[in-house]
Amino acid sequence: MKTTNEKQENAKVESKKGVEKAKPNAAQGLRDFFEDGLKDIFWAEHALTKALPKMAKNATSPNLIHAFEHHLKETEEHVVRLEKVFESLGIKAEGKKCDAMEGLLKEADGIMEETQIGVVRDAAIIAAAQKVEHYEIATYGTLRAYAVTLGETKAVTLLAKTLEEEKKADVSLTEIALSDINLEAAHADE
Repeated sequence: MKTTNEKQENAKVESKKGVEKAKPNAAQGLRDFFEDGLKDIFWAEHALTKALPKMAKNATSPNLIHAFEHHLKETEEHVVRLEKVFESLGIKAEGKKCDAMEGLLKEADGIMEETQIGVVRDAAIIAAAQKVEHYEIATYGTLRAYAVTLGETKAVTLLAKTLEEEKKADVSLTEIALSDINLEAAHADE
């Protein structure tokens, strides 16, 4: 519950030009914001279970296809792990549309539409997938930090495991790109 002084301070800040007025159902504390972030990433992981097979189908590099198939299995486990996080907090596992992930996946679709199948598309898909991975790394890192602050030790452990897998997926994509795809794509039009 906010004190009168906190309400007055919020009113002063909101009256400044360019400051967004909070919605009536806005997060009141770190726990609310943490739970909201979990709902976002839960939606995002579900969306990825649909996007990764499409990326694999549009890739030509066997290593890249394998990386997407492997990460799909991990992503399915991420969903299960998030369900365990929700359970540990005593709240229902539910998603809330993640605008950031929706935008990243829409961009990935656009990249596939704007490139011919082959190494150039493979390089472009890697770029799109790494944007997704970086978003996930930032999200899981933040959620893990919130869980530490809130004393949610089970959530910390579960989120840290997923964070490490997301980092490994990003490294794997970089290695695939640098192994040959980017070089071949650079010379594709010669």
